[in-house]
Amino acid sequence: MLQNIHIQNYALIDQLDIEFNQGLNIITGETGAGKSILLGALALILGQRADTSVLKDTSRSCIVEGLFNISSYNLENFFIENDLDYYDNTIIRRQINESGKSRAFINETPVNLNVLKDLGVLLIDIHSQHESLLLGNGLFHLNVLDSFASLSDDLKVYRDLFKQHNSAKNEFERLVLDATNSRKDFDYFQFQLNELNQAKLKPDELKELENLQQKLAHAADIKLSLQTVTDLMSNDSSSAISMLRESEMSLKKINSFFSESLDLERRIESCRIELKDISNEIVSQNDRVEVDPQQLDEVTKRLDLLYNLLQKHKLSSIDELILLRNEIEAKVDFISNVDFNLEKKQKQLVEIENKLSLLAISLSEKRKKVIPSIEADIIDLLVQLGIKHASFKVDIQKSDVFLGRGIDKVAFLFSANKQIPLQELSKVASGGELSRLMLSLKSLMVKTSGLPTIIFDEIDTGVSGEIADKVGNIIQVMAGGMQVINITHLPQIASKGNTHFLVYKDNHSEQSSTKIKLLDAKERVVEIAKMLSGEKLSDAALTNAKELLSMNGN
Repeated sequence: MLQNIHIQNYALIDQLDIEFNQGLNIITGETGAGKSILLGALALILGQRADTSVLKDTSRSCIVEGLFNISSYNLENFFIENDLDYYDNTIIRRQINESGKSRAFINETPVNLNVLKDLGVLLIDIHSQHESLLLGNGLFHLNVLDSFASLSDDLKVYRDLFKQHNSAKNEFERLVLDATNSRKDFDYFQFQLNELNQAKLKPDELKELENLQQKLAHAADIKLSLQTVTDLMSNDSSSAISMLRESEMSLKKINSFFSESLDLERRIESCRIELKDISNEIVSQNDRVEVDPQQLDEVTKRLDLLYNLLQKHKLSSIDELILLRNEIEAKVDFISNVDFNLEKKQKQLVEIENKLSLLAISLSEKRKKVIPSIEADIIDLLVQLGIKHASFKVDIQKSDVFLGRGIDKVAFLFSANKQIPLQELSKVASGGELSRLMLSLKSLMVKTSGLPTIIFDEIDTGVSGEIADKVGNIIQVMAGGMQVINITHLPQIASKGNTHFLVYKDNHSEQSSTKIKLLDAKERVVEIAKMLSGEKLSDAALTNAKELLSMNGN
């Protein structure tokens, strides 16, 4: 439950600290005093967006902090899933700085607004007179029905399988589309693959062929040059090697009396041996070079093939062509196996749909089972609330497709008078009737919702007298099992609270401020009397106020 809320620099509030209790907490005050401002501040720590317009003093930050006792609500898993520290007394804080930037914390751990919202719906249900508009919303009708039927666990299983179904369906439809498009291109891809396979591509082949083509194209020139070098080095008496040999012999003649010639002789000998080796290598290279027009033609044709493939596919290397061939091969394999893959995916989808159908049927049966008791309970409450000839029906229709919560479409049908047939709520119910119907639904829902706290914001608008007293009785019964915070302008309801707060506007300073105080027994009598008779208190009003409070055990 909400134990405390601290508000600082929000709208008309300078600073407020409110301690709420278990049971029925009543909040009253004049119109414009700022009762609903409290709800606006509370909405901040429940994840509502805000900007600098919420700042009373634009030079300071706005802070709203709530202390919640959550020890009885099995929320440990929520904290684990969101990587948060769990405490039985959990603090939620929201801060809006001067520039409008927002920060949110749960037990001092920064969180985003989505996490605040997810936790907020597990802690507090805020019901205002405007929420009656939800009664025209089919999803809300379904939520109400599911709450009565206690389907939260079943729905979790269904939602998980529904996600799998959507994923499998999307995958199957994408595969069908890909298959349709691919079949159109199959012949084209197969032709490309055959062409690339026939080319028998090899990495680095292009460079090798280009080098070979150069050799073959200039074979005659190469052989002529190599033969010329061979002749100059060793093939006649004036060759380089012959002259080096003569040089050696000349130096040898003077070795005995000119010692310096020994070293020169060895160096010349070394040069001659090296030249001889080079000459032999040139001869060998020359023998390997052949003038082969046929091979040149073959190499040229091979290069032309490779160049054409590169140009055709706008690529720059054989490696890229090989990569392209592998990609096309994968496409051809995919298309070749597409029927098998489609059949496999379709089978998986059908299996999921069968399971989903069974779950959806089970949900539908459980909903239908509780409808009679819901209709009877709602009609009974509406009669208590002054709609004597109320008719209420839960209409459930089967959808042709799977929906997020099953296969049911739910609508609430209502009539307040005998002569008017049941119709959709938005067409037949007045504002006051909608408020009473929503209160009836909420009073039943809290028995299964497990919410710690519910807040009513002037849900009693449009009722008075005996009906107001009955509205108060219903709210009082609800407060017997949970915390209820009720903003009201009716003394019949205010007198039923366990705790009574007064919201008022302080105009003594330069700027008006909203303040709140917990009323003691005497102050409460005065406040109830004012609600009965206005600012001019009479003895009768004070007496009536005491009687109202006494009748309700206060």
